[in-house]
Amino acid sequence: MYKIATLNKISPVGLGRLTNDYEITENISEACGILVRSQDMLEMEFSPSLLGIARAGAGVNNIPLTRCAEEGIVVFNTPGANANAVKELVLCAMLADARNLYDAMHWTNKLSKSGGGDLGISKSVEKGKGQFAGHELLGKTIGVIGLGAIGVKVANACEALGMKVLGYDPFITAKSAHMLSADIPYSSDLNAIVAQCDYITIHVPASPKTNGLISKEVISNMKEGAVLLNFSRDKLVDEAAVLAALETGALTRYITDFPNDTTIGQPGVMYIPHLGASTEEAEENSASLAVDELMDYIENGNIENSVNYPRCSLGKFVTGQGRSRICILNKNVAGVLGDITGVLAKMNINIANMINSNAGDFAYTMIDTDTEVDATALTSQMSMSGIIRVRVIK
Repeated sequence: MYKIATLNKISPVGLGRLTNDYEITENISEACGILVRSQDMLEMEFSPSLLGIARAGAGVNNIPLTRCAEEGIVVFNTPGANANAVKELVLCAMLADARNLYDAMHWTNKLSKSGGGDLGISKSVEKGKGQFAGHELLGKTIGVIGLGAIGVKVANACEALGMKVLGYDPFITAKSAHMLSADIPYSSDLNAIVAQCDYITIHVPASPKTNGLISKEVISNMKEGAVLLNFSRDKLVDEAAVLAALETGALTRYITDFPNDTTIGQPGVMYIPHLGASTEEAEENSASLAVDELMDYIENGNIENSVNYPRCSLGKFVTGQGRSRICILNKNVAGVLGDITGVLAKMNINIANMINSNAGDFAYTMIDTDTEVDATALTSQMSMSGIIRVRVIK
């Protein structure tokens, strides 16, 4: 029986995908898998029995990715599962800004509490509504920073609204390029993009490489009076520079899904309490994909959508047929693969099928054999430098 721990409330739809071979445990130390949403795991100690952590969402800045990789724990996320929910909230925020709905509704609420004064509500509304006249999105230019699952959906939706869309992504994947409307140009020159845009929306993952991407310099190159939307992570933006630009009028508005001590209560900031993925559908989709990824890795050794190990798959493994699947997490250094095959030859283990993938400092090797392999004996032989974890499925 495989034991799975949950650190946050996980959608019952996702948990319902667990088969009878799994049970939920409250004892994290005995779990071979963890399902998590936003709980901070950065200082958490992990049990040797833990094989994988699946984040029901895209952001993984609450998980110590490198430490997990070094301990042989594969971390998964669910890219695209909440993409539509985030896209819709971005559109909602842009429309609300364009029509001054945030300020108008706040004004109307205050008016209702006063009863509209001597004129009454109806006449007071008609007299005062002119101060909230806005503009239409049709014909406006928007820059979409990051063309992953969410960014592509946002870009295509904005084009459908009649906006001119410019994309920025120096590392766009073939899948994203295929999904992106053929009429939307994209570039690797961020400053050139933002200089043309009435709206700029950010859709890149937070990482040491992307933190501060929207820097003081980039902000200074934005079109006068632009609106900046951040539905990715607050760390991506130099928010002090944003506030300075709002004060001078260089930016009209900063719309963020990540209110914090820097931005809360500041003029020109429209803050949303991290609602990007907070829909029933997104939570169900994210939980379902997280559960599927975790089960596939535990049962078959396959890695899909990992953020600290490479994608690698040999398909479904059928147990009870006198064969084994060897799964080895290792450092991506020269000679390790040769050491692995050398050990198998020494133990007279024949390789029926094999795949090896690497990503950054870490690699993964999967080997199907013709015979059953003694896991204890193999692990003892695989004690050479560079090997992080050895697992045998049979």
